[in-house]
Amino acid sequence: MRESTNDVRPGEKTVGSDGLSHRTAVYTGSFDPITSGHLHIIERASKIFDSLTVGIGINADKRPLFDIDERVELVSMVTRDLPNVRVKTFDTLAVDFVRSLGAGVMVRGIRPLTDIAGEFTMLMANRQLDPAIETVFLMADERFAHVSSSLLKQIAMISDDDAHLAKFVPQEIVTAIRQKMRIPN
Repeated sequence: MRESTNDVRPGEKTVGSDGLSHRTAVYTGSFDPITSGHLHIIERASKIFDSLTVGIGINADKRPLFDIDERVELVSMVTRDLPNVRVKTFDTLAVDFVRSLGAGVMVRGIRPLTDIAGEFTMLMANRQLDPAIETVFLMADERFAHVSSSLLKQIAMISDDDAHLAKFVPQEIVTAIRQKMRIPN
């Protein structure tokens, strides 16, 4: 019986000729703030890949609700029980950030219909910029398909019921959102 030289044991690190590991993935976004939908994508991706980095982008043109350090703290807090997940910031093109980590996969969460056109455009641009990096799309669960940062900010401004807000964000960050928006809970 002939043995293949391509056999890989579970947990064994593999790096291609391009220097990238396709067992290592990066999920990029602004995460301002992290939503339950984001967290669900992170949890699912952490089961698929040996290592997952949540890359929090710094965009000087946007006025975020939470500054970069606060977003890192919030994402780290809600992913603390996922041992193969780490959180980092970046201020470059996402595809360049992914390559700088030696990752061969970029994870993207998509909501039905609303994100597909924009994500497809981004996929094509990223493929032009670095064809060695693959993009993997994870469809949002139906419970989170309608959730967006702007929706939860509206809910936080209009409703003082923390239970309403906790339907869209991890419970651990409700207080942080309330403090930022100066709405009593």
